[in-house]
Amino acid sequence: MEVIDFKKYLKKYDQTTGLYPKKLKQIGKKYHAQSYLTRAELYQLAHLNSTRSSYHVKRNPINRVKKVTKAAYKLEDIFCKLALYTSLMGVGIPTASAILTALDPQKHCVIDTRVWATLYQLNYFEQEKESFKADDYFEIIKIVRKMAAQTNFSPSQIGYALFAYDVLNREGNLHS
Repeated sequence: MEVIDFKKYLKKYDQTTGLYPKKLKQIGKKYHAQSYLTRAELYQLAHLNSTRSSYHVKRNPINRVKKVTKAAYKLEDIFCKLALYTSLMGVGIPTASAILTALDPQKHCVIDTRVWATLYQLNYFEQEKESFKADDYFEIIKIVRKMAAQTNFSPSQIGYALFAYDVLNREGNLHS
């Protein structure tokens, strides 16, 4: 199995179209301070993660976003948090993983097609995937946490490095 030079790809992450970790961290700080996200804050986070689907966030009633994110903030169970976040329009598992990462980059990573694709290339998965469910997040985060435990990088950093690896090494199109 190929070993990825996480340091190398983490340095190259800024050359990708991936979200901005510093902005994500700022949103996470605000979320911690008020224990909820406003619709505008959720839109900002969703837009960092997926410009294609972020506009759907604006279709949520303002109070619903605040209520749902406040309820999710209070929960310990990650599956339940994912279920609540993804109940909002414009929030799929990748954006929900970005919310989790904003709250705790030492435990979570942002997942998407590129992260899965890199893990697929490393033979962790038997097929490529373009859409995700909560269980997929748990499969990925288990692997990423193991990688983090074997290195000096956090799960969020491992996720960014896996993303960059795919961007810089992919032959052909991301989506068929």
